[in-house]
Amino acid sequence: MGSKTLIAVAALVRDGKVLLAHRHPLRRWYPDCWDLVGGHVEPGELPVEAVIRECLEELGVRAHVPAGFAMPFSDPTLEMHAFLVTSWEGEPANCAPDEHDDLRWFTPAEIEGLTMADPVAIPSILRAIGTASE
Repeated sequence: MGSKTLIAVAALVRDGKVLLAHRHPLRRWYPDCWDLVGGHVEPGELPVEAVIRECLEELGVRAHVPAGFAMPFSDPTLEMHAFLVTSWEGEPANCAPDEHDDLRWFTPAEIEGLTMADPVAIPSILRAIGTASE
């Protein structure tokens, strides 16, 4: 069995809401669902560096002090590294329309009704929102 693909994702939280991206319906992996922003960790890159880069590439924001949190993911080929981001420079915008066709802020109650990339991750995302709101 080969090594796992490293993925770094960001839960940007503001005012008790988390920013989610709707994955474009034509995406090969996890199409037409909501997910945290992020992507592959490049060779030689730490997951925290990857999440900062991904926030800049996909949202046009500079993330400050991402804090790692545990987030299970069902796909055994992926090694997921999730980060809570509560401080950043810039206003999030969809800078990767080929990857996402929508960005929205969601309350915890709204997340539970969404089609997510992996529903197993929802409790961890909800805990991250709660942590940011404390």
